[in-house]
Amino acid sequence: QLQAFGGGLVQAGVSLRLSCAASGRTFSSYVMGWFRQAPGKEREFVTAVRSGSTTYYADSVKGRFTISRDNAKNTVYLQMNNLKPEDTAVYFCAAAPRLILSMIRLPSAYYYWGQGTQVTVSS
Repeated sequence: QLQAFGGGLVQAGVSLRLSCAASGRTFSSYVMGWFRQAPGKEREFVTAVRSGSTTYYADSVKGRFTISRDNAKNTVYLQMNNLKPEDTAVYFCAAAPRLILSMIRLPSAYYYWGQGTQVTVSS
């Protein structure tokens, strides 16, 4: 029900936009999040957006990444600017019907997951 795409191999410093298209249900009222997982590491929170457009970011991406949503298209975007080699990971989108603030960054709190899209940043 969630499909992430837009990843690729890019050089450090460039921008990339990921998209997460939802189907099968309307996610406009859901919290939508992006997580990433690098080889040998745990899945980590990147960013999330509430239905009212309140956003949250990991410190490592704040100021470089922007999450947005288009409820009419049932799609969430992740604009990634000034990419760094340490941003290399598989990026997953996820959705949860409602989350309190303390759970926003927890992968286990999200019900629906996309299949992931690989982002590789070369130095």
